[in-house]
Amino acid sequence: MKITRITVYQVDLPLEHPYWLSGGRLKFETLDATFVKLETDEGLVGWGEGTPWGHTYVPAHGPGIRAGIETMAPFIIGLDPRRVLDVERAMDLALPGHLYAKGPIDMACWDIAGQAAGLPIADLMGGGSRTPRPIASSVGAKTIEETREVIARYRARGYIAHSVKIGGDVARDIARIRDVEGLKQPGDIMLYDVNRGWTRPQAMAVLRAVEDLNVMVEQPCETLDDIAAIAPRHATPVSVDESLVTPQDAARIARDGVAEIFGIKLNRVGGLTKAARMRDIALAHGIDMFVMATGGSVLADTEALHLAATIPDANCHAVWACQDMITVDVASGRGPRNIDGHLHLPEAPGLGVHPDEEALGNPVASYQ
Repeated sequence: MKITRITVYQVDLPLEHPYWLSGGRLKFETLDATFVKLETDEGLVGWGEGTPWGHTYVPAHGPGIRAGIETMAPFIIGLDPRRVLDVERAMDLALPGHLYAKGPIDMACWDIAGQAAGLPIADLMGGGSRTPRPIASSVGAKTIEETREVIARYRARGYIAHSVKIGGDVARDIARIRDVEGLKQPGDIMLYDVNRGWTRPQAMAVLRAVEDLNVMVEQPCETLDDIAAIAPRHATPVSVDESLVTPQDAARIARDGVAEIFGIKLNRVGGLTKAARMRDIALAHGIDMFVMATGGSVLADTEALHLAATIPDANCHAVWACQDMITVDVASGRGPRNIDGHLHLPEAPGLGVHPDEEALGNPVASYQ
């Protein structure tokens, strides 16, 4: 089997509500999504998606995905998509770095490999837990009152897991954490996401102030060096996501005790192939995980769900999904959807959901 054509689509995905990060420092209203269609000489077709969270969140942006695919396409055409390691190496040779540009190709290859084997991707990867995964909301708000309103809106949709955005003001962040913990219901999973919004002194002040609550705080500082420097000086469990980019990052976090939790962002790390290595490092060192699409449609959410299903139930807290945050549905209700705040693994082979091509508009590029 060989890849014969790569077709690229660009779609704007408007958010249902304006979204704030780092205490209101960054605002997002529309996501720039790239959808990739891989065709083969045996008739199988695979789909991938890459949707960074805007252009200012992490070093990844929509136009960069499409430019990266243009660079990598000559190296990918003619390869067997089932041999995902060969495709991975070809992409890394053609374009060092730029992992976010490689994620959609990797997803589409796994989609084809699963279809060829007659198995869902999670089963093909050797996992495939059918335990529904809680969906983590993303509570991007600026005030305590707005935070309460957004959590209530998600609870009305059945959500039990919530990622609450904080950062930028020590007193306000301590107050928000304590307020949300006071609203916590039995079975709730709460993660407080700073998105790199604290300096070391700010992080120390908040993490020490909430030690009695045993909360989980994500990405408190800008770099792994910052997080490592304060790790021995507080007892609050920490998750790392934005600074978890490569297996080398994962190995350092595990070896040096930098954090207790991995937040694996599929597009950020380059797709399932690379993310699986981080999963294994985490499991080998007793580190729990959240799994996340960086952003995007039900396709990106489904990819995250497949990886989550390869993680033992006890070690996977939740899957962050974006589909309830956007106003465009490219797959007409198909694929894993929110059922009582959880996603259920598809039984169809491959990814388990493909977009409606007419919903994507005209291609922006095609390579063969």
